[in-house]
Amino acid sequence: MSPLAKMLFSIPHVKRVFLTSEFITITKDEDGEWDFLRPVIFGTITEFYSSGEPVISETVDLAPSDTEILETDSEEVKKIKEIIEFKVRPALEGDNGGIIYHGYVDGVVFVQLIGSCDGCSSSSITLKNGVERMLMHWIDGVKGLMAVDSEQEYKRLIGEDDTPPEKLNYVDTSNTAFVELEKKLGSEQQHKTTE
Repeated sequence: MSPLAKMLFSIPHVKRVFLTSEFITITKDEDGEWDFLRPVIFGTITEFYSSGEPVISETVDLAPSDTEILETDSEEVKKIKEIIEFKVRPALEGDNGGIIYHGYVDGVVFVQLIGSCDGCSSSSITLKNGVERMLMHWIDGVKGLMAVDSEQEYKRLIGEDDTPPEKLNYVDTSNTAFVELEKKLGSEQQHKTTE
């Protein structure tokens, strides 16, 4: 965990914090106003750096990189990860942005833009004219690229959403009242078709 990120997230209306060795990018929510947030954020960052505390705690086990090559990866996925890691990511970081690889399903590469790229008006141009064209040029199986806002959205799109069943809106078809209603609607429909 980053003590600096924790301090920044404690500021009302701070939605996302993106830290690299070169820059910090803050994204606010819709209700926040930059005129009020800017001095508070700047003061928080200045106070943190004057404390001498490390930006990232050394006790944290960092998760594997999204582009780490795994034994289970197909040749296409390995190439996708290499292109994102060595060509796309450095270019985006040069503009204070970033990219997270989420997956590759049926020829579509799913990524998330972060940092200054998140919400940038030219991000769709970057994705379509830059990243998507590069991936389609170098990898035969890639048919397209889709931007998602989170890992959860990616899982929802590919049908692997792990929302507990009690949170889903569904009709219990074993309910006797439902069965009776279905019979009634069926007989009414049959009655209408015979008229």
